[in-house]
Amino acid sequence: MKDFFLRVKEKFAQPREEEEDFEKVDEYVELNDSPSGEDRSKILVRPFVMEEFEDIKEILDVLREGSTIALVNIKPLKDKDLVELKRAISKLRKTCEAIDGDIAGFGEDYVVAAPYFARIHRGSGIK
Repeated sequence: MKDFFLRVKEKFAQPREEEEDFEKVDEYVELNDSPSGEDRSKILVRPFVMEEFEDIKEILDVLREGSTIALVNIKPLKDKDLVELKRAISKLRKTCEAIDGDIAGFGEDYVVAAPYFARIHRGSGIK
């Protein structure tokens, strides 16, 4: 039985030279922090299309995160159901007020909603 354990030990034991070579090898793992850090510091301008009232949920979630300005195409919902459009715009306006954001119409078919860090210019624009 003793011979059996000695043979097993010899098979699994590494020669001394290999152990020394293995210890000399330095292994490094590079961590790249910059892309995630850059993504957090950038502002995203994201388009949305509002085809039904339920589409407002994704827009509100993105605005609450605080790093996205939403450009919302309201034409499909406007053509489909004006009452639902008014309800959606009202909900969007209340959320913008709650997060100290800003909201404004952009032409007849678009609404721009921005979180706390941005204000929408209102003035005499290009005609």
